[in-house]
Amino acid sequence: MTDFAAATRTVYNRLVSSVTPADGLAPLLLRLYLAPVFIQAGWNKLSAFESTAAWFGNPDWGLGLPFPEVMAALAAGTEFFGGIALIFGVATRLIAIPLMVTMLVAIFAVHWENGWLAVSDASSWLANERVLEAAERKERAIAILREYGNYSWLTGRGSITVLNNGIEFAATYFVMLLALFFTGGGRFFSVDYWVARWAAGSDEGQAAAAGQVSAA
Repeated sequence: MTDFAAATRTVYNRLVSSVTPADGLAPLLLRLYLAPVFIQAGWNKLSAFESTAAWFGNPDWGLGLPFPEVMAALAAGTEFFGGIALIFGVATRLIAIPLMVTMLVAIFAVHWENGWLAVSDASSWLANERVLEAAERKERAIAILREYGNYSWLTGRGSITVLNNGIEFAATYFVMLLALFFTGGGRFFSVDYWVARWAAGSDEGQAAAAGQVSAA
């Protein structure tokens, strides 16, 4: 049994060692997945800045935040320029922090009361009362479309659904950003990696030069 455990451990260690050179792929894919999401979100806010600021500041149908213009500018800029930084892996850990903050604001200020699901699915074990009510609305909408519209054409690219606007997407993006905060931009495929490597090389060169001077 001991020999089997040792052999298993050896195989596992060799497997891990063999894939280590490619461990930068996971952070790369996370960055490339998140980048267009945030760039688009930031661009939407910037291109309709007055409406965005009004939504940030209005307590009745918006977030009711203080200094709405400043908050809207910070959110839009963080998402747009942060998304661009993610593409290249520039200051990945640093940019992940304000992006996580925007996701927390989205979770608790916008989506929380809607539950988990982003799309209403009455068959889900995560469905709440809002989702179950949406199922009735969905069936009514389908009935209207069947009666008055070309239903087969309308659903030719996907079935009719009702958005629930829950925390699902924002929470997922937060977790992905948290992973990037701990991993950084990743080996080989990020500017961060090459800057750190250059800095390490410079430090070694300076240390070697200092040693030569001392020896002399």
